[in-house]
Amino acid sequence: MTPPLCLLFDSDGTLVDSEILLAEVMGEILPAFGLPFSARQYMAEFRGVRFRTIIETLEARHGALVDGHFPLMEDEMRGLMERRMRAELQPIAGMPAALELLAAHPKAVVSNGPERKIRCAMESAALAAHFGDNLFSAYTLNVWKPDPALYRQAATAMGHPPERCVVIDDAAVGVAAGLEAGMHVVHLNHFPEEEATPEGAIAIRHASELPAVVARLPRSQ
Repeated sequence: MTPPLCLLFDSDGTLVDSEILLAEVMGEILPAFGLPFSARQYMAEFRGVRFRTIIETLEARHGALVDGHFPLMEDEMRGLMERRMRAELQPIAGMPAALELLAAHPKAVVSNGPERKIRCAMESAALAAHFGDNLFSAYTLNVWKPDPALYRQAATAMGHPPERCVVIDDAAVGVAAGLEAGMHVVHLNHFPEEEATPEGAIAIRHASELPAVVARLPRSQ
């Protein structure tokens, strides 16, 4: 019997409903350091993007941070985000039930965020049991989406070739990374009226659709 496909999940916006929390935290912290920014701007332009890349983009528009302020700003942002996650974070609607239905599949979380944030998110949203220690952080592997190497390294560590992996991601950078990595890609598209799903990816609007989509995917190519 052909073994089940390996499922590689993004974290923020895919497994956990953290995007608006992160947007609000960044909208609070960044202006305090002299970078104009709003929660709406994060949601419209920067979902899933590496934090340093966001700051570099804003610096190019508005001027550089004061020397030495980036580490302080990042520490404040991550500290506030962790406190809010532990107090408020919820899983994406329908995701816990979907994960139960997909119990036979090997699974991992593959995120542009630090490992501490990933662990905090999984624990706060009561999803940790589905993934164990299969948590792959861009900060640990030193490669960030949309670079496909992040998903490829996770697949290798999980013991599966790219063609037997399924990327589940809500953000454009993650969808692009999965497609370029040569994997099946499911785009959890929360904003279908505003954001097109790229050719080659499968669009879903709700996590409850995921088990049926995975069941229809070919197990070999």
